[in-house]
Amino acid sequence: MKLTTSSLPAEYQPKADLLKDRVVLVTGAGQGLGKVAAIAFAQHGATVILHGRNVSKLERVYDEIIGAGLPKPAISPLDYLTATQAELDAFAQAIHSSFGRLDVLFHGASHFLSCMPLASQDLDMWQQHVRVNLVVPAALTKACMPLLARAPGASIVFLTESHAVEPKAFWGAFSASKSALANLTATWADEMDGHTRVRLNLCLPGPVASPMRGKSHPGEVASGLRPVESLARYFLYLAGAESAPLSGAMLDCREN
Repeated sequence: MKLTTSSLPAEYQPKADLLKDRVVLVTGAGQGLGKVAAIAFAQHGATVILHGRNVSKLERVYDEIIGAGLPKPAISPLDYLTATQAELDAFAQAIHSSFGRLDVLFHGASHFLSCMPLASQDLDMWQQHVRVNLVVPAALTKACMPLLARAPGASIVFLTESHAVEPKAFWGAFSASKSALANLTATWADEMDGHTRVRLNLCLPGPVASPMRGKSHPGEVASGLRPVESLARYFLYLAGAESAPLSGAMLDCREN
C-alpha cells in the first residue's frame, strides 16, 4: 500500500460529544502535542489514559482535566527507553482490566536530543531515537491491537515530523526514525485492510510553538508560529468517526 496524503475537510468542526464513552490512550501526554491531544480528547467526552515518563507533568495535565470538569483521566507512566515487550503487554492488559476497552491510540511520545551532524551521532543516540520514535510505538501498538480490534472503528495515530518528509541537514537520527513511521503505517494499514475496522494513519503537524520546537530552534521567535493548540482539530478528526474511511494516509496539517 502506498501512503496517501490527505487534508482536513475545510468545513470540519468536531461535535461536542465526539468521543463520549470512548477510552483513549495518549502517549507523551505530559507536554506539547501529546498534552494538546489529551485535553482535546477529554473536552470531547473521552476517558483519557495519560502516558509519559515524567509523572509530575502527567499529574499537572490530570489536574487540568479534572479542574475543567471533564471525564476523570488515568495516569500510566512507562519509560520507553527501558520498556520490555512483557511490560508493554502488561500495560495493555492493565487498560483492559481497568476500562474493558480501547478506542484510540494516539502516539504523542517522541525523543529528540538536538540538531547535529550525522558524524556526531553515535550508536547510543541512534538507539535512543529509533527505540522511542519507532520501535516501542510499534511494539505498544502490537500489545494494544487485540483490544483495539474489538472496538467499533478504532483509530491509531502516529505523529511524524516535517524533516522526516523533507530531509534536511542536522536532523539525522530523529528525522530518520520518524520517516520510518510512514512505512510502518502503510504496511500495517495494508495488513489490516478488510480484516478489521482498526484504521492507522500518520499526522504531520508542521511547525508549531511546541516545547520541542523551542529546543530545536532556540533563537526563533515563538510568536511567529501557530499555537500548538491549533492542532487539536486535526487530532480530533483522526480520532473521530468522520475520518472512518481514512486508513494508510498522512494528514498534512501544514497547509492551513
